[in-house]
Amino acid sequence: MARGQAARWAILFALAAAAPFFFYPIFLMKALCFGLFAAAFNLLLGFTGLLSLGHAVFMGSASYVTAYAMKAWGLPPLIGILAGTGVAAVLGVAFGWLAIRRQGIYFAMVTLALSQMVYFYAVESKYTGGEDGIQAVPRGMLLGLIDLNRPLAMYYFVLAVFIIGFAIIYRAVHSPFGEVLKAIRENEPRAISLGYRTERYKLLAFVLSATLAGLAGATKALVFQLASLTDVDWTMSGDVVLMTLIGGVGTLWGPVVGAFVTVAMENYLAQFGSWITVIEGVIFVLCVLTFRRGIVGELAHRLPRWLGRRRATPD
Repeated sequence: MARGQAARWAILFALAAAAPFFFYPIFLMKALCFGLFAAAFNLLLGFTGLLSLGHAVFMGSASYVTAYAMKAWGLPPLIGILAGTGVAAVLGVAFGWLAIRRQGIYFAMVTLALSQMVYFYAVESKYTGGEDGIQAVPRGMLLGLIDLNRPLAMYYFVLAVFIIGFAIIYRAVHSPFGEVLKAIRENEPRAISLGYRTERYKLLAFVLSATLAGLAGATKALVFQLASLTDVDWTMSGDVVLMTLIGGVGTLWGPVVGAFVTVAMENYLAQFGSWITVIEGVIFVLCVLTFRRGIVGELAHRLPRWLGRRRATPD
């Protein structure tokens, strides 16, 4: 089993390494950033059962901090990304400490309200550039050796960031900590009765999710050399919910697949102009109605049954 799993991971890495030779690198980098963002969000929704409607605040704030630090202060890319990720982590601690005191729709509304506060700050602040955002962010040199202005170099850097972030999520889910999160999602009162201090676990999950969302936003600022209001707007929080639902809530790869599907639709349906929103809405509704567990969730549910029937059928 371990050997087969290692082989599958090796195949995925090989495909990811070869992808920029067949697809537009900017498209792939955007999909990887949103894939990490969605996977981080799913750690909170899919494995802890907490719906945040303001998760864009962590992606957007990290994007702004990284862009400002690299453009105004001339910091190298690694330090800039760490600065943005660190700010997202601090916001995660503050917002999480306030939000986890509520449950259900009240939790969602608190996160939305807090994120809107940051959004209005971004609109008015001189440091964020207002509606113009922070443009022409320099990518710089990685470790003083690799020029990130080269598309292939930038792609492999983004791929490495995605792998590190996804590995953290994978390890968290497949650990005793992850099992407690699942127990909280299924039945929080029972988890409390077993002696777990669930508020601490929920806060830690919130902070970890916010930090990784910030890592995605900081990396995205380098990819597009831009930090804008779009990154911190409430619509971005809605987009990540859709990505997770389409791919499969509570699955590891589902949000990543959902992010790739969403980004692909935005790119390949752009020719329809203003109709793209209507077309995307119809596709989203069809996906939700057809794949109630999400794309990956349905495949994981149906494929073993289909294979079982195939094996039971005599040749």
